[in-house]
Amino acid sequence: MTYSLDSSDIQRAASRTISMELEAIEALKERINDDFVRACELILQCKGRTIVTGMGKSGHIGNKIAATLASTGTPSFFVHPGEASHGDLGMITKDDLVIGISNSGSSSEIVTLLPLLKRMGVPLISMTGNPESPLAESADAQLDISIEMEACPLNLAPTSSTTVTLVMGDALAVALLEARGFSAKDFAFSHPGGALGRKLLLRVSDIMHKDGEVPKVSHNAKLSQALVVMTEKGFGMTTVIDEQQQLIGVFTDGDLRRCVDQGKDLSQALMSDVMSANPKTVHKDILAAEALGIMEERSITALVVEDDAKHPIGVLHMHDLLRAGVV
Repeated sequence: MTYSLDSSDIQRAASRTISMELEAIEALKERINDDFVRACELILQCKGRTIVTGMGKSGHIGNKIAATLASTGTPSFFVHPGEASHGDLGMITKDDLVIGISNSGSSSEIVTLLPLLKRMGVPLISMTGNPESPLAESADAQLDISIEMEACPLNLAPTSSTTVTLVMGDALAVALLEARGFSAKDFAFSHPGGALGRKLLLRVSDIMHKDGEVPKVSHNAKLSQALVVMTEKGFGMTTVIDEQQQLIGVFTDGDLRRCVDQGKDLSQALMSDVMSANPKTVHKDILAAEALGIMEERSITALVVEDDAKHPIGVLHMHDLLRAGVV
């Protein structure tokens, strides 16, 4: 096989494709109209699931649209229209809603389903480039995804049309997300295995060091004793407590350096004289991501976790956040 394009031709072809698809997307803004609002209202009123269907490349895009809807608060899945005619139509109930995708609006596999969906009383949203097609005429709301020309120079391969369909699907998903008041926490529950899920669901209590791992010394203890505790626990700090076991301060590696600079007697100095009073603490139930923000703001690597009675019950170190994938 011989190739007729040189490097500059290849770059021009790629740039032309991007420009054509950008123009097609830009044209979508004028189509966010009453039909788009109606489509959103139908989905918000739906008591069941939003079923997306489409053939060929439209089906591939439909799969992605269904996945995006499902992960942003709209229960949704994809049904192949060909399989629907051979049993999978049973996956659709009268409480559901269908989004049918076809650039021509005449895909035979989808057209076959239209009277059956109508008989079931299932609301239909069409995404098509032909407003006079069977799909558009059967729809309760029509989303216009028409284009002037495919980016393919033969005007055959679905390129601009599939891009426009995908963007329209994203616009629909985001509009519904905002209408539902869908939050980042809600999103995290749909993505518990991802980095975002860990950031938004993991709490300090899930990863903090507790019980015997928490370094503690009395405010009457000597600095030399505190250094032994700090070495044993390995956090580069220790909590300082009073007679009621309540937190009154911390002593860190930074405090130690200041003691050295000030010429303190490291063997005799008392913790009450060298500790940092009123340290920043967190509650065990706050999100680990929030604790990370506090550490970054204060340029510290460890936080004391305090209960409601002001007892130090845990220590959260930056290394714990790294291991948990929060950072």
